[in-house]
Amino acid sequence: MKPLDHWPTDFQKRITGVFTDIDDTLTTDGTITADALQALADLRAAGIQVILITGRPIGWCKPFMIGPADTVWPVDAMVAENGAVAYMQEGAQPLRKLYQQDAATRAANQARMREIADRVTRTVTGVELSRDSAGRETDLAFDYAEFTRHPPSTVEQVVALLQSEGLQTTMSSIHIHGCFGDFNKWQGACWIVRELLGRDLAQELDRWVFVGDSGNDQAMFEHFTHSVGVANIARFVPQLTHLPRYVTQGERGAGFAEVARAILSKK
Repeated sequence: MKPLDHWPTDFQKRITGVFTDIDDTLTTDGTITADALQALADLRAAGIQVILITGRPIGWCKPFMIGPADTVWPVDAMVAENGAVAYMQEGAQPLRKLYQQDAATRAANQARMREIADRVTRTVTGVELSRDSAGRETDLAFDYAEFTRHPPSTVEQVVALLQSEGLQTTMSSIHIHGCFGDFNKWQGACWIVRELLGRDLAQELDRWVFVGDSGNDQAMFEHFTHSVGVANIARFVPQLTHLPRYVTQGERGAGFAEVARAILSKK
């Protein structure tokens, strides 16, 4: 990873879209900071597409897309549950909710995942579903670093159980995720660009940047021509196969704001 100031100016000038993770990338101690929120607004005001992509549940995302003016984040779309479901805003049109799986598939998967969640919580002492699980529709999430702290051995045990049940697994900075389906942030990013813009993300990667911080961002780090880790990615580096090309000086929301300033200074 190179310092962000090594990102060539000519590359920054071409950026027309930003994908970003939320937890520990936009947020600091669980809350979006004023500088990160202003950075989102400044990017959009400059005509840059802003899409959030997260392991958080779609129910958790809704208040930030529709609600009182002081709660809505200035973004074009929020892709949740590591790519499986999204809200997107098209101009003055009503907010749209989209899924990658049909209703029958989702219902069958939800029933099976309830059984698996029960097995995990009975088998692995102290492990519980994430507190935001009520808003989840397509995946399971277990807390290992948000409100509780579990050692790597416990995390490995949960991951092994989920995989033994046929779930695809990934980890954010706070949760262990499992889902039925070939979902990850890269696949979800390509999907939402087709739905929102009618374009092929893979053909225009020189115009997009991704900002993230942890394990479930690896698919984005692998594929994006321009990828940035906020400084707190350092704690995950030994566990990552794919790293971002650049890293900020600031951590979390301050790091995201640093990326936004770099882009906007070249516009």
